[in-house]
Amino acid sequence: MPTKLSHYDRAGRARMVDVSGKAATRREAEASAFVAIKPEVLAAFPKNPKGDPLETARIAGIMAAKRTAELIPLCHPLPLAVVDVELRLCENGVAITSKAATTAETGVEMEALVAASIAALTVYDMCKAADKSIEIREIVLERKSGGKSGEYRRAK
Repeated sequence: MPTKLSHYDRAGRARMVDVSGKAATRREAEASAFVAIKPEVLAAFPKNPKGDPLETARIAGIMAAKRTAELIPLCHPLPLAVVDVELRLCENGVAITSKAATTAETGVEMEALVAASIAALTVYDMCKAADKSIEIREIVLERKSGGKSGEYRRAK
């Protein structure tokens, strides 16, 4: 039997899920993304005229997570306890990890995914003048905990 998609009513119309009957519990999520960048562009990071691409992207990811309900139409606004975004230079790009946590009636997977996505887009924006062929890859949920569905960890 196919999984029921919770954001649709019986008539097939999009709807916001009613979470008013759920208990507020601790919920956490972690997402990741990868931005593929040529080594010569990475080498120019310290000379970027727009500033530090990694720090700008980190702040953008945190800010975006806090605005998730404004960006994704059926997401609930959540009181985020913490959002953390880390960016790491690799030989072929930038690895991004985001974490979000709340105590609420619904999870923070979307907040973690939005943080990773916007951080990746910000890296692109900061570096596009040097190379338009930069690729954003592999935006994924790595893990989540809490709520009715319990624990999830992405298989490697």
